[in-house]
Amino acid sequence: MSRVKGCRRPGAARTSTSRGAARRASCCSPIYPEPPSFRPRRRLHQRRASEGSTPMPGMEPPEPTRLGEVRWLQPFPDVLLECLADTAPGPEARFDARESISLAFITALQLLPPRQRAALILRDVLGFHAREAAEILDATEESVTGVLERARAALQRQLPEGQHGAPPPAGSPAERDLVQRLTRAFESADVGAVVALLTDDAWLTMPPRPLQYQGRETAGRFLAATAFRPGRLPRLVPTRANGQPAFGLYVRDPHGGVCHAIGVLVLTLSGPRISAMTCFDTSVLSAFGLPRTLREGR
Repeated sequence: MSRVKGCRRPGAARTSTSRGAARRASCCSPIYPEPPSFRPRRRLHQRRASEGSTPMPGMEPPEPTRLGEVRWLQPFPDVLLECLADTAPGPEARFDARESISLAFITALQLLPPRQRAALILRDVLGFHAREAAEILDATEESVTGVLERARAALQRQLPEGQHGAPPPAGSPAERDLVQRLTRAFESADVGAVVALLTDDAWLTMPPRPLQYQGRETAGRFLAATAFRPGRLPRLVPTRANGQPAFGLYVRDPHGGVCHAIGVLVLTLSGPRISAMTCFDTSVLSAFGLPRTLREGR
C-alpha cells in the first residue's frame, strides 16, 4: 500500500515551449543531430570536428507536431518475456500480454494519476477481481470501481484508435515481409520507400526527447534531413522489443569497415503498415545484447 501511495505522476513536459526552444531541445538527440543554428555554440564545433554530422543547408528538420508529456520510456526485449514463469492474465483482465507491454499502452499508462494507474493495472492488466484490488489498495470496491472507470476513459482517449487493424502475428510471413521491406529501404537511405510503409497518421518519436512528428510527409522530411542525409548510410540489426519488431540502428563509418551504434528503433505495426517508429538512444543497447560497433559483413 505504501508503494501505491508513494507513486508519483511523471512530470509533464512544458507545453508552452516556443518553437525555438522546441528546436533546441532536439540538440540532445544522439540519433538525429540537430541543425547547427540550434546547437549550443561550444558543442557545435565539437560535433563538426568529431562526426561531420551537420545537415546540409536547406535540409533542416520540420517543426515537431507536438511535445510529448512522458519523460521516461524504455524498450523491453522480447527475449526477457520468454523467461517469465507465467504471462497469462487473470480472469478479469481486459488487455492481453501483447497489448499491455506495447509502447503505446505504457506511454498512455504513465499519463494517468497514480491511483487510477494502480487500479487499472490490478483489474485490467493483471486481472484481479474487484474485491482483491480493493484489498490491495486499502479501499472499498465502490471506490475502486469509480477510479477504474475514470482510468479506462482516460486511457481510451490516449491510446491509438486502431483504425488500421491489428498487427500481424509475431514471426508471420506478413510481419517478415514488412520488416524486410523496411530494412531494404532504410539501408539504401530510400526515404520514399520508408514513407510508403507508414500509415498516414504515423508517429516518429525519440524518448526521452519531447519532440514528436506525425504524418508521412512530416516523417519523410525529418528523415531526409537527419538519418538519411547525403553521405550517411544506416544499417539495421534485427531484434524484438515490446512484442514488436525492433532494430539496433547503426551508421557506416565512411573511413573504414565499421558501423557505429546510434540507438534502437522499435516499430509499432498496424495492419500491413507501420503506425509508429520510436527511436531510443545507445543506453539501451546492452539490454538487447547489441554491441556499440560492428564490423561490416557481420
